[in-house]
Amino acid sequence: MNQNVKLDKREENAPVIDVHALSHDGRGIAAIQNKTTFINGALPNETVTYRLTQKRSHYNEAEMLTVVKPSPDRVVPPCRHFGLCGGCSLQHMGMATQLALKQQTLLDQLKHFGHVFPENILPPLQAEAVGYRRKARLGVKFVIKKNKVMVGFREKASRYLADLEQCAVLHPNVGERFVELSQLVLSLEHYRHIPQIEIAIGDTEGALVFRHMQPLSDQDQEKLIAFGKTYNFHIYLQPNPPAPVHPIWPTNTNERLSYTLPDFQLEFLFHPLDFTQINLEINRLMVKQAIHLLDLQPEETVLDLFCGIGNFTLPIAQRVRQVIGVEGSVDMVKRAADNARHNRIQNADFYAANLQELPAQAAWMNLSYDKILLDPPRAGAKEVLPSLKTMRAKKIVYVSCNPATLARDAGELVHQYGYRLLQAGIMNMFPHTSHIEAMAVFEKT
Repeated sequence: MNQNVKLDKREENAPVIDVHALSHDGRGIAAIQNKTTFINGALPNETVTYRLTQKRSHYNEAEMLTVVKPSPDRVVPPCRHFGLCGGCSLQHMGMATQLALKQQTLLDQLKHFGHVFPENILPPLQAEAVGYRRKARLGVKFVIKKNKVMVGFREKASRYLADLEQCAVLHPNVGERFVELSQLVLSLEHYRHIPQIEIAIGDTEGALVFRHMQPLSDQDQEKLIAFGKTYNFHIYLQPNPPAPVHPIWPTNTNERLSYTLPDFQLEFLFHPLDFTQINLEINRLMVKQAIHLLDLQPEETVLDLFCGIGNFTLPIAQRVRQVIGVEGSVDMVKRAADNARHNRIQNADFYAANLQELPAQAAWMNLSYDKILLDPPRAGAKEVLPSLKTMRAKKIVYVSCNPATLARDAGELVHQYGYRLLQAGIMNMFPHTSHIEAMAVFEKT
């Protein structure tokens, strides 16, 4: 929503309210009918008109209609589809305010869920706020009423795809080509049977993975290949399982994209469907900061849990005697080992293990480590924490994509396992969204 929203006749006399605070997910907070009310699109120190959307027992939810008196923190959204598309929720908020909100949310959750507070707060890591996103899953649907193939993200708080022509946060190779993608799909014989397009962008090339529910004809495949040639995309097909995902262009590809970490002179090869960080510039800053905070020494042995394709493991290997990376996916472990060979690194070993159900006799679990890096999924690292006690690591750097589970695990490390929380701070991996990436440093007392 923005100041130019037009009210229909039912809302011309919409009520007015002063907004006094901001929730952790970026909604304005006001007291309406003596009840805390969360208002989508509103900022603190604003006067807005609103419409109630949900009444609950302890709080209400509302939608902002117009801004009567704007906050100095309000900015013009960089995307013209903001307010319709559900992909971003904070584009109306200045970047300094977004960073302050995320940093405070991290500190609040550490206090609330972990009963801990860092001795020092790390400055936020930030980079470009538009055109940064290099991985995404785009929905695709033919809408009869519009006689149009819609490509993009869902409408805000809706299961329907938004009618989008571009996306400001996606890498421009894709974000500025929604119209061309829509026209491409509509030109196919089976345009009604393509529900998704997965995108991945490396340093120099990108890939489009077309999910299709019916086999595609040779003619349809030629159209996809022509699009890939025109816009420099590898083209993959993802038919119904158990048929495998496979490339159709270029035919001589090794099925890998790549990204680099220039500070470490490393190149990582990855399949378009592998997990990699969506924000390349923040990833580079994040790895550099983690290596600095680990304070690695030449004779040390380091453990990298949830190592993926070796994003942290290989930079660590350059500075220590040995590093061991552990990941749940066998495919990711193979990719990490391939990347070690690709970069001529010989002191990194990789193991596949379900880190939510640790094997009792795994060889890597019976070793002592000087330092540990944790980079778990949103569920956190709760199940692996008891094993860290026997490893006797002097320092742990914890990279998190969920401050609530980071806070929970931080409480365990501090109150149960004898660590101090030295530092914590955010990394703005997902500008204009409420998603928070964070890093914390723990030291054995």
